[in-house]
Amino acid sequence: MPNRVAQFDLVEAAKEVMAAQGFETDFPPEAKRQLAELDSSPPSISPAAGFRDLRSLVWSSIDNDTSRDLDQIEVAEQLSAGQVRLLIGIADVDAFVPRSSPIDQYAQKQTTTVYTGVRIFPMLPEQLSTGATSLLEGADRLALVIEFVVNDDGTVASGDIYRALVQNHAQLTYEGVGAWLEGRGETPPKVAASSQLEQQLELQDRVARALNQQRHQQGALDLETSEVHAVFFHDQVVGVAQEEKNRATQLIEDFMIAANGVVARRLRSVPSIRRIVKTPERWDRIVQLAARLGTQLPPQADARALNDFLARQRTADPDHFPDLSLSIIKLLGPGEYVLERPADPGQGHFGLAVEDYTHSTAPNRRFADVVTQRIIKSEIGRTSAPYSEAELSTIAANCTAKGDAARKVEREMSKRIAAVAMSGRVGEKFDAIVTGVTPRGTFVRVLKPHVEGLLAGGAEGLDVGDKLGVKLVRTDPQRGYIDFERA
Repeated sequence: MPNRVAQFDLVEAAKEVMAAQGFETDFPPEAKRQLAELDSSPPSISPAAGFRDLRSLVWSSIDNDTSRDLDQIEVAEQLSAGQVRLLIGIADVDAFVPRSSPIDQYAQKQTTTVYTGVRIFPMLPEQLSTGATSLLEGADRLALVIEFVVNDDGTVASGDIYRALVQNHAQLTYEGVGAWLEGRGETPPKVAASSQLEQQLELQDRVARALNQQRHQQGALDLETSEVHAVFFHDQVVGVAQEEKNRATQLIEDFMIAANGVVARRLRSVPSIRRIVKTPERWDRIVQLAARLGTQLPPQADARALNDFLARQRTADPDHFPDLSLSIIKLLGPGEYVLERPADPGQGHFGLAVEDYTHSTAPNRRFADVVTQRIIKSEIGRTSAPYSEAELSTIAANCTAKGDAARKVEREMSKRIAAVAMSGRVGEKFDAIVTGVTPRGTFVRVLKPHVEGLLAGGAEGLDVGDKLGVKLVRTDPQRGYIDFERA
């Protein structure tokens, strides 16, 4: 058994799961030929008519330690009366990927980059997404800039969108910036070397917290799901570690939500794609779930009441809160991409408590963002619409379907990675919490390492939220199974 598990090929498994969900795992020859032509004759990256030259601003990016596909950079400016001007620079992918070109056709089919934990399957060739269209430190890049003013209470006062030439002055990481902002780590070296950058990040953090507070006052849901990543040693999975959120990840999330709102409002006069989460049809199930935990929610969907309940539960039962969040997310229903015409009533995003929302800030990784970028550029340049309403409707439906499929791939691979990581720990005992009691069995989540499995023995009398000791009895990486018994 140990030898078989040690030889289990997670990369091949990822390819199989990708194919099963309708994804390609490599770029076709015609896309590779287009890429070669781009390498030999790239678009000009220099100041031109209609572009602003903003390379001198102290732009920076904050992303994962290993990220190379940098979609956005940020800079802030303090104004009078407590207002702050934010500029979000978004990589101009469209400048390198013409519509209907082979690379564009591949991206339209895939719709998203898929992260399997052991291999990334990019929507765009990595020579683009981690090169020419990535906002890498020290490189001049074409960008679409989303500019808006934030009041001291976190409301967005005004916005503008334009094309610009930019340069990332500091490529920073979530962990480094987050630890520094929270007072639990040293100042990142690039920040320590630049008083301008230090002041920038402190200002950005203050604005992000104001944006966040304003969103939650409006009823945006504060959910927390448990995500893990594989830990490697000599290219072998040896464990899993929980993804930790901090003030740096929250800063970027708050900025991107605000920027997407500015873009959505700019596109109200033209057909475009929206990202929506409808008012939940299964609100009654959410009411029942809250009642079991001692809270009476109103009979009609109410985001503020739900968020108040979530805040209380986060404090009362932090260990089980990620599982409660996941249950709420499932009952809210999935997000969708939809066509929205100028005369259509906005469907809004229930989870974010906003009436108008789109995706525009990750064009290296999401095709919907590329489409939105093209529509914005046609508006700025006053050229004909790049897509018909029928085309936008078809693209939106495909982006929704492929987004769901990508999440299935990632969930399946997460299970297989966990099974491989735990394969050498059969017989060990762990502290755990019950996460589900279903006709198929009782499921538990080990508190450390953060993995979930079936309680194959000793499940009698247990309920969701109960804490117990368990012993690992078997793993099956091929099926992604982990089995425990009561210790």
